[in-house]
Amino acid sequence: MTATQMPRRRRAPRSAVTAAAVALLLVTPLAPAAQADPPGVTEDSAPPVHIDPTDPDLRMVQGAKLAPSKVLNIKSIVESDDGSERRQDTNDNVTFALQAEVLFGKDSADLSSDALSRIGTIADEIKKQHATSLRVFGFTDNLGSASHGLVLSKRRATAVQEELAKDLGPSVGFQIRGYGEQYPIADNTTEEGRKKNRRVEVSFPRAS
Repeated sequence: MTATQMPRRRRAPRSAVTAAAVALLLVTPLAPAAQADPPGVTEDSAPPVHIDPTDPDLRMVQGAKLAPSKVLNIKSIVESDDGSERRQDTNDNVTFALQAEVLFGKDSADLSSDALSRIGTIADEIKKQHATSLRVFGFTDNLGSASHGLVLSKRRATAVQEELAKDLGPSVGFQIRGYGEQYPIADNTTEEGRKKNRRVEVSFPRAS
């Protein structure tokens, strides 16, 4: 049988292919997008100095133009082996995230004995950075009611703030927020992800 005699495969109608693709999109679950920057946590991306595009020291190719200058936000994240603690450093901020399990009992806002030493370590870093304005934000996973999560996350943030205030004194100001299930940093469809989302974050400006 020659190539011209080979039977031609019948192609599925375009409408059938389109319907199949739509059905696949409808049944395929999409993981929720992580939102790691709650209100109040901003990074300065403005250029630090003015650059003269006509400066001969730039030695640009003839006809080339200098793109607008900007600061790249370098982010460094260090996490403990068991995932219970996470430190994030950026150009402008330092953020400590502690999982709720290492700070509190289940559905509780009472600090455990182990929590005090962990919070003390954060207080030492705050003193090192000479920070005087702190953000203490509480978060939960998406299990249970949203209203309960908001209340619990605020109570937990307040408990951490009160312990920090004992060590740092009256010269330090605080923003305290409870965001409940908002702004997850991991996938809420797995227990491992939900465990990371149940957390209290302490963030403050980096020393200049």
